[in-house]
Amino acid sequence: MSSISSDPSSRGTLLLMNGPNLGRLGRRRPEVYGTVTLADIQDQVTGVAQAHGWRVISVQSNHEGDLVDFLEQHRASAQALVINPGALMMNGWSLRDALEDLDFPWFEVHISNVWAREAFRHSSVISALASGVIAGLGVRCYEVAARELIEHHEHHAARTR
Repeated sequence: MSSISSDPSSRGTLLLMNGPNLGRLGRRRPEVYGTVTLADIQDQVTGVAQAHGWRVISVQSNHEGDLVDFLEQHRASAQALVINPGALMMNGWSLRDALEDLDFPWFEVHISNVWAREAFRHSSVISALASGVIAGLGVRCYEVAARELIEHHEHHAARTR
């Protein structure tokens, strides 16, 4: 599932990526992930971005290669990325390599505090590459990450003018 918010003449582009099983948000383990859907999250992030004159290009896939392809397709036009890799945080080596090659900041987000859960979730192959990691804030982590990345970009752009 991929979508692009309107306004191709925007001040910036934020990529929003979600990995395996996140398309089931709102229905999958609501006691852990809540009842907000991925479409709701996309709308929230788009609202944050549009308030700053940015657009959002989003994707959710259960297949790692699709996420790598998405990065390759949009990397040249993007200024920031918010990614919830889901279980790919633990074993997504090709995704890790694609993320390592980005030349803009990105945040890894997790709805739950993965380090307070099962031990197998305590390891990430991508976290060390991220500009920031936000976990345990519920779906607010997406908005916080988007706002921080956009404001960081705008602050940096203002300093270089």
